[in-house]
Amino acid sequence: MSIKQSFLHQKSKTKFTEEVKEIVVKAIELYNRFRSPEAKAKLLSIEGNKAKVLFEGSFCLTCGIRDWVEDLVYVFEQMGVEAELIAYIEPEDMSEFYRIGIFIIKGYIEEGEDNKGVEGGI
Repeated sequence: MSIKQSFLHQKSKTKFTEEVKEIVVKAIELYNRFRSPEAKAKLLSIEGNKAKVLFEGSFCLTCGIRDWVEDLVYVFEQMGVEAELIAYIEPEDMSEFYRIGIFIIKGYIEEGEDNKGVEGGI
């Protein structure tokens, strides 16, 4: 997947963080629109190009809980943004229904490459 624009080299730190937050918030809104109430995502923090996202819900256990977290990467791709899940955090008590995903937002995908053009994309 080639990147049209890297966030890291194009923006001041403040504008960079604002743009990453805007992208993550929009992706979470799309994610929740189609996956809630089984899974609901909530932004916990943004640090540079890393986003920490909480996932809660009853989940579909036969699908695999990690799949619900990984689905956010596909939402980013549909928005034309390359992202990667770099950490998956489970609770110590496995009966608790939450997970945390840490994602790196890498940049925009070149037009025509894996961009499905989801309504409301960036």
